[in-house]
Amino acid sequence: MKSLRGGRIFSDEKSVHGKGFDRLKAPEEPDDFSARASNSSTTSPCDVESPTVADSSPAEAATSPFAKSPWSCHAAPAMDESFDYSPNVLMGSLVREEGHIYSLAAAGELLYTGSDSKNIRVWKNQREFSGFKSNSGLVKAIIISGEKIFSGHQDGKIRVWRASSKNASVHRRVGNLPTLKDYIKCSLNPSNYVEVRRHRNALWIKHFDAISSLSLSEDRLLLYSSSWDKTFKVWRISDFKCLESVIAHDDAVNAIAAGFDSLVFTGSADGTVKVWRREYQGKGTKHFFSQTLLKQEYAVTALAINSDATVVYSGSSDGLVNYWDREKHLSHSGVLRGHKLAVLCLITAGRLVLSGSADKGICVWRRDDGGHHTCLSVLTGHSGPVKCLAVEKDHDAQPSGERRWIVYSGSLDKSVKMWRVSEAAPPMQRVQQRYTSDGTAMPATLPYAPSFSAQGRISQKKS
Repeated sequence: MKSLRGGRIFSDEKSVHGKGFDRLKAPEEPDDFSARASNSSTTSPCDVESPTVADSSPAEAATSPFAKSPWSCHAAPAMDESFDYSPNVLMGSLVREEGHIYSLAAAGELLYTGSDSKNIRVWKNQREFSGFKSNSGLVKAIIISGEKIFSGHQDGKIRVWRASSKNASVHRRVGNLPTLKDYIKCSLNPSNYVEVRRHRNALWIKHFDAISSLSLSEDRLLLYSSSWDKTFKVWRISDFKCLESVIAHDDAVNAIAAGFDSLVFTGSADGTVKVWRREYQGKGTKHFFSQTLLKQEYAVTALAINSDATVVYSGSSDGLVNYWDREKHLSHSGVLRGHKLAVLCLITAGRLVLSGSADKGICVWRRDDGGHHTCLSVLTGHSGPVKCLAVEKDHDAQPSGERRWIVYSGSLDKSVKMWRVSEAAPPMQRVQQRYTSDGTAMPATLPYAPSFSAQGRISQKKS
């Protein structure tokens, strides 16, 4: 295997990969966006268009000579605050000052949050309900399958947790991927070792670098894990057995999404989105390369598939979201331009697509029946990059029958914010900018919302 190259969008001091690269740091920004990027994609272009512009091809994105300058791209431009935000509202914040939030998972009335403190916190009704801690490795990804909670970590391990049947607030670790039994059995056969770096071999069933993403197959029988070690692995959930390891990219795999028609999508720091076709062979699986959807100089940082399994979205370090339509045989269908800096996370809910970014904002897009996207709002309130998103349906009865969603956003500002978004919200409209007496532009942010501490106390804080 080739050696890993490049650094994250912003390097992590705790990772071995961050030691060889100078950190690119905007003023007062956290260091690590927790996604690997190749050397050519450590910054985002400064000419990203207005959030209301969408569905155009990459070739249509006009770039000025200044924007192409490598010097101008290092300066993070101020976000355009001259927009009127739709009725999508900030409901409050969950605050526990113990580290940057890297991962979220919502399951019914419970919300799981993972941070670089190695803790996983469980929230219920905006109050801290429970928590459990791994021995090592910050929590990069969380996914829930039935009663099992899978967490992917910086140390390359996947841990499995389950709530006690006697006390739902008590969570116990019930396994690791790979299992100790499989690890020992596999280690006895020299043919199970592969070269991972020069003069270093490792077992193929174990990730030797950080877990970047987790995804479940459509039948929820398989777990997929992607890693900065350039591979993705396939695990059988019933017995935690590793069925397959695929060397997928030339650089770190930042995202994986198991989709429709037995297809799996991977996005990498090498700037590509690849499609893999799954076949079952006996008791195992075999994944074959199908096609490359995207090939660019900017790192692919996030992937998502809509709830109808008809559209694939990919976010990248240039601040753009590309998408492909299943009904058009996965042909490129357009670009959503709403961010000034890297897209760090994507999630879908009904007809909505939400993208979180290093520019601290969350764009909310609605896809219509014709496949066109409209920006409904930009959710602002975080003071750090938005690293992860989770969503659940808002079950409060709506007289109009509109569908609303509760969205959770985790940030490197160490907080999780709660938003209510509606599929019926009107598109964004420009409004007249307000200024203070000294001529400073006043930000058009959402109104004040309560902030919920770990103990559930409510205090008024600005969003």
